[in-house]
Amino acid sequence: MFSRYKKPNAPAPAAAGARPAAPAPKAPGPAKAPAAAGAAAPKPAVTRKPAPKVAAQAGPADKERKRKERLGEIKLELHRALLDNLNLGAIESASETDLKTEISAIASEVLSEQGIVLNREDRTTLNQELYDEVRGLGPLETLLKDDSVNDILVNGPQRIFVERAGKLELTDITFKDERHLQRIIDKIVSAVGRRVDESNPYVDARLADGSRFNAMVPPIAVDGSLVSIRKFKKEKLGIDDLVAFGAFSEEMAAYLQAAVACRLNIIVSGGTGSGKTTTLNALSSFIDDSERILTIEDTAELQLQQTHVGRMESRPPNVEGKGAVTQRDCLRNALRMRPDRIIVGETRGEEVIDMLQAMNTGHDGSMTTIHANSARDGVSRLENMIAMAGIEMPIKAVRSQIASAVNVIVQASRLQDGSRRMTSITEITGMEGDVIAMQEVFRFQRVGLTPENKIIGHFTATGVRSHYSERFRLWGYDLPANIFEPIAAE
Repeated sequence: MFSRYKKPNAPAPAAAGARPAAPAPKAPGPAKAPAAAGAAAPKPAVTRKPAPKVAAQAGPADKERKRKERLGEIKLELHRALLDNLNLGAIESASETDLKTEISAIASEVLSEQGIVLNREDRTTLNQELYDEVRGLGPLETLLKDDSVNDILVNGPQRIFVERAGKLELTDITFKDERHLQRIIDKIVSAVGRRVDESNPYVDARLADGSRFNAMVPPIAVDGSLVSIRKFKKEKLGIDDLVAFGAFSEEMAAYLQAAVACRLNIIVSGGTGSGKTTTLNALSSFIDDSERILTIEDTAELQLQQTHVGRMESRPPNVEGKGAVTQRDCLRNALRMRPDRIIVGETRGEEVIDMLQAMNTGHDGSMTTIHANSARDGVSRLENMIAMAGIEMPIKAVRSQIASAVNVIVQASRLQDGSRRMTSITEITGMEGDVIAMQEVFRFQRVGLTPENKIIGHFTATGVRSHYSERFRLWGYDLPANIFEPIAAE
C-alpha cells in the first residue's frame, strides 16, 4: 500500500448498510372489453404501418439489473472509503499506475472487512470505475473513451443517451443520484474557471480533450440536470475520408477544391448535427499552407491543418455580468491582424455584419457555417440576422451586400436513416432586380428506401455549368465539362 497517498490516522470505513429490497413488478391491469360494433357502415381501411411490439423483459435481464444495482451500492461504499483514506491533495501529482494500485489496495481491504466476494471481472470493473470517480468524470468516462459515440445526452441521473451512427440509443449507465451528477458537472466547469448553480443555472464549457460541453441544472431543469457533450474527434477527417463515407462524390470534391483554392467565399449550411463543422474542417485542407488564417468560435472545435493559424474563442460574462467577449469583438479585432482568410465557426447573430464586410473587403476565401435547411433558406437567415443586429438598411441593399460577399453555399443534412450527406452545392450569381440569383450545381438525388429504412440515392450534377468556370481556369483549375453533366439513376 502506498502510504503517501493515505491520510494520517484515517478512520476505519463504516460497514455497509442493508440493501433495500427491489420493488416488486406491478401486476398487469385487466384488459379492456372491446367496444360493441355500431350499425354504421364500416369505414375503408387506412394503410398504416403497425406500431412495433415491445417484448417483455426476460429473466436474465432482471438478474443483470439486480447485479448492477448491487455493484452500484458496493461502489458507493468504496467511494466513501476512498474519500476517508486517500490524501486528495497528494493524488493530483500521482501517476496513473500508482493511483490505480492504491485504489485497488484500499478496495480489497474494504471488501475483505465487509465480507464481500466479487469475481475477477467485477473487481476489475469496480476498480476502474473508482479510478474514474477520483480522476475522471465518473460514469461518463466510459462513453468518452468509446470512439463509436458521437454525442452524450444526459436527462437526469438515471437516463443517459448516446448517438451512434446518427441514431440515439439509451444506455444502461446511470448516476447514483442527482447529487452525484451535479458533482461531476461541478468538476467539469470548475476546471475551466466557470460555475453553475441556481443563480447561474446553465453553462458552456470545453473538456480537456476539446469536446463541447453544455449543462443546465435545477430548478430550470425540472427532472434533473441536463448535460449534452458533443465529442471531439481525435482523427481529422479529410475530403478523401468523407468521399469514402459517401458524404459527397469525387466530382463534388474536385469542384470544392477549386472553389476553396480560388478563394471563393463559402457558407456551410445545415441543421444541428448535420456535419457542418466536419465539412468546414475538410474544406480547410484545400487552403494553401502559406496563407494566414484566423478562426473565431464560441467553443474551439476547428482542427485546421495549416501552419499559420491563429485561434480565438469568445468568452461569456462573469458572475457580475461583465467581461464578456463576443464573436463580433473577436471578428473586429481579427480584421486588424492581417489575415488572408477568416473562418468563423458559426454565425448566429450580429457578427454577420462584420463577416460579410470582411468577405467584401479583401478577405476572399473566408468561410463560416449557419443553421438553415436549404441554400435559399440560408440567404433568408443572413437577412434576418442583419435585421436582428438593429441595422436599418433597405432590403435591396442587404441582399446586394449578401450577393457580393457570398459565392457558394454548401448544404449539409442529416437524413432520416442517420447518414450525413452534402445534399446541395449552390452558387450565388448576383442580383436579378430585388432578388438574389442562385443556381444549383450539384445535388443528392433521393430514389427510395430499402426495407431496413436506408436511403437509396446518388449524387449528380444539375447540368448547369459553374458561374465561376472562368475564374477556375485563370487560377489553374480548369475543371472538365463532364463533371457538370447529370448522372441518370441506375
